[in-house]
Amino acid sequence: MFKPLSITLALAAAFPQLVHAEEAAAADPARVIVTGSNIRVTEKEGAAAIEVLSARDIAASGKTSIADVIRSLAANSGNSYNEQYTGSFSAGTAGVSLRGLGQKNTLVLVNGKRVSPYATAQDLQEVFVDLNSLPMAAVQRIEVLKDGASSIYGSDAVAGVVNIILYQEFKGTEVTVEGGESTLGTGQTDKRAAVQTGFGSLAENGYSLVFALDAQQRSKLQQTDVDWMRGSDFRAQQNGSLAWVPTNYYGTDATKLLGGVQGPLQLTPYGAVSDGKQGQVLAYNPAEYKTLIPAVRRVHASVRGSLQLTPELVAYADLLYSYSRADQTFGAPLSVSSSLRAWNNQSQKLDTIGATLPVGHPNNPGTTPVAITATLFDLGPRLKADKVDFYRALGGVKGQLAGWDVDASLGRSASTLEETVQNFVNRYEFEKVLADGSYNFADQSKNSEAVRNRLRLSTLRPAQSQLTTVDVSAARDLLDLPAGPLGIALGGQWRREGMNSNTSSAVLSGTELRPAINIINGQRDVSALFAEANAPLTSKLNLNVAGRADHYSDFGNAFSPKASLRYEAVPGLLLRGTVSRGFRAPSLPEITNSNSVSYGAVIDPRDPIAPKQARGVTNVTTANAALRPERSDNLNLGFVVAPSSTSSVGVDYYRIKTRGVIGTDSSDTIIAANRPGQVVRDADGRISTLYLQYSNQGDRVVSGVDFDLRQSFTSAAYGKLDLRAQLSRLFRYAAPLSEGEPLTNGAGNNYFGSLPGWRGVSHATWEIGSWSSTLTWNYTSGYDQTAQAARAGEHVSSNATYDLSVSRKLGKATTLTLAVQNLSDKRPSWDASTAFFDFTQADPRGRFASLKLNTKF
Repeated sequence: MFKPLSITLALAAAFPQLVHAEEAAAADPARVIVTGSNIRVTEKEGAAAIEVLSARDIAASGKTSIADVIRSLAANSGNSYNEQYTGSFSAGTAGVSLRGLGQKNTLVLVNGKRVSPYATAQDLQEVFVDLNSLPMAAVQRIEVLKDGASSIYGSDAVAGVVNIILYQEFKGTEVTVEGGESTLGTGQTDKRAAVQTGFGSLAENGYSLVFALDAQQRSKLQQTDVDWMRGSDFRAQQNGSLAWVPTNYYGTDATKLLGGVQGPLQLTPYGAVSDGKQGQVLAYNPAEYKTLIPAVRRVHASVRGSLQLTPELVAYADLLYSYSRADQTFGAPLSVSSSLRAWNNQSQKLDTIGATLPVGHPNNPGTTPVAITATLFDLGPRLKADKVDFYRALGGVKGQLAGWDVDASLGRSASTLEETVQNFVNRYEFEKVLADGSYNFADQSKNSEAVRNRLRLSTLRPAQSQLTTVDVSAARDLLDLPAGPLGIALGGQWRREGMNSNTSSAVLSGTELRPAINIINGQRDVSALFAEANAPLTSKLNLNVAGRADHYSDFGNAFSPKASLRYEAVPGLLLRGTVSRGFRAPSLPEITNSNSVSYGAVIDPRDPIAPKQARGVTNVTTANAALRPERSDNLNLGFVVAPSSTSSVGVDYYRIKTRGVIGTDSSDTIIAANRPGQVVRDADGRISTLYLQYSNQGDRVVSGVDFDLRQSFTSAAYGKLDLRAQLSRLFRYAAPLSEGEPLTNGAGNNYFGSLPGWRGVSHATWEIGSWSSTLTWNYTSGYDQTAQAARAGEHVSSNATYDLSVSRKLGKATTLTLAVQNLSDKRPSWDASTAFFDFTQADPRGRFASLKLNTKF
């Protein structure tokens, strides 16, 4: 027979967000506010599924950044990126993509309030909050709302909300130092130090102040540092190859060698790098020029101050600041060929810059001009450094006013990027050395340093995003119903979003060869009114309804309603469900004045030379001022069973249907149609450029189920054992590949990014005496390759890794912790559609061990 007290304790243990929230609700400890609502309630578990990671959970994980902690969530199923995405316009950053719906559909808050997105867009259109800009030391807990919350927070909460809650009060001082290193001889190290201190208490002193500072320094990991990747020889893998790059040849025949062995070039059988080919080519191993994880240096600081103005009102102020620098090898020295481009700012298109040796050039033995492909190795590898400054200043007043719980705040936030590159190539100097023969492509050791310096180009790319916010909310009990009080909340918000992502002056003047461009220049105002009501219909049944009306200055209006039910059917069984409508406004890079130039690879069946092999192309993508917002319908149904005070099972089904999804047609569709104006070919008939534009492509339907399982055992002799498992099963992720096409299911394959069917994270924590240890199992199921990746039928294997954290209390206030990530040194699963493995799902570092000392005084 179930006991009410046992049920209450089990629910609180299984879903501890309310326990944590109560710590922050000292004014009314019996009623709390959780992420996704503005009304204080007494239920121990609400109608929406919320996963909570406490400071203790974070410490036990052994993770050293907020990004690594959130990345491990089971609901973070795909399409989220971290520093491994080195080819990005947002290198060194990390975001979160709940349900695989993209970082732009997951709202990240700090203390329930917005922060500025990163200075420029990820993958050209993804506007997102950089988790690497947020402080780790000050985190008290992280609440993850896994259903749509557009009715409360706005358009970017379609997939859910991640609310990072910092300490509001802290007594004493806590200092942490940590150092880690790869156990596999890669040479990668990670160092971290943090301090947090606090003074005062609102209840006791009428004020409180909390200050936190943390710093991290991690060394760079190159491909050559990892033994199984350093040779770039993957012929033992399914559909793998010797991934060397042929270069230095005349015309389009790679066997017509331009010079001989020099620098990293080696004579290589052509058939080893390209099936079916004969002869010898000059090729190089690109591993030397590939950064897997950049070197980073980061500093985060946060200050929270509160002051009791009157017995009912408290003034508060938050200040966040961070500095981050990421350094990487951007790529091999530039290769020049007939596909070389430079930007023409007047026509807003790319001009072709020929790489043709004139008659009389020392490297042209013939009597006619001859085209070449050559890599300028003597200029050195291309390098990139991204420096980011981020801040948020926010102040407000909250408390009781005329019987209402009020909160009013004003905030200003910004992210500023300075990206510098070195050893790129000056187009005009290149044209000169082609004409006068002063650069020797065949034997680069003969080039003078003066000529090399003429060709070298260093540039600066600036970008900034800004956010100004005004938030006002008020909540109260309106009247008493037979089963309890009817609570209501009203509020309004206004914010101004702006993004000014530029490119370098060298690109705009046409000076830089092979430019990458992500120009975004736009601003808009967003205003909103919202209302919420929470009604206990009976002692067992609770109804919550909410609605939000948004006005965007660039596209118009949207309304987002939501209704949820919570029903305690019998003691120990909770049924819950939410239904809502939401929307995602077109992002600034999608709808405002923006242009981008990026690079990719396609297979062109009309290619006259290699119709079955991937060929590098230039993509030019433009915004569309006529875009409509994406509209979504969210359904969530679930139950929680708590058979005892030490065990619980939660199951939640979700379905998100989005209409008018914004994207571009796939390159396969454009090439198959050979659309004039979108497909540009060179003189040899080979694709050089694809022109794309954002449009509302069609519907997308995503569905799945989450499992939350918890069990606890306690013994006087053997201590306490807590078992927790979060599993997420993706049933469907269906969308059109191009506008007007039928839906294609991407669940369990990589049509829309790698979306494995299962993601799971399980923890076993054992505490006995002064010892505490946590073993974590991270699981990602396999997925199929698709025809889009030209490898239909291939399957990427599942991947499972184990993390271990062992802590020993050395005294009342000091703890020593040994943490080992990827305990069994499991390699990432091979994925032939990527360079080696999908970095959105795996990590190349292998086993990594760290030692942490934490003391409080």
